[in-house]
Amino acid sequence: MTKVKREKTGEEETGGTEKSYQELIANVNPIANPLASRKLSKKLYKCVKKAAKIKQIRRGVKEVQKFINKGERGIVVFAGDTLPIEVYCHLPIMCEDKNMPYAYVPSKVDLGSSAGSKRPTCVIMIKPHDEYQEAYDECLEEVTSLPKPI
Repeated sequence: MTKVKREKTGEEETGGTEKSYQELIANVNPIANPLASRKLSKKLYKCVKKAAKIKQIRRGVKEVQKFINKGERGIVVFAGDTLPIEVYCHLPIMCEDKNMPYAYVPSKVDLGSSAGSKRPTCVIMIKPHDEYQEAYDECLEEVTSLPKPI
């Protein structure tokens, strides 16, 4: 009655639950425009992770909306697979009115985990800070260069 160790396959070693970028894009909302590329998504996730370490993020629709109205500046990152769309469809318009850069990433689960949360998050605002200014500026430049929706 001894345990038999079984070999791990490649899928089990990487977690097995991680989806490719193409699979994530298939579940994106029709309003998710401008959608960040795979490379920009990774940069945004890293920037969110750095900002979350020193508590320089705003997480959630209610909190982000409140601080956009108060005039706080930063990059707003939306999750493209949030349903129903009505939860956050008013926020991109608010960002455009306040001239704030925003982008959509394909997964709310990845966005939440990069912020250090176990729960999925549909919107995060990254505030500028000296400790990660280089990464923030790089993301800001790429997000502002994305084509805006009509």
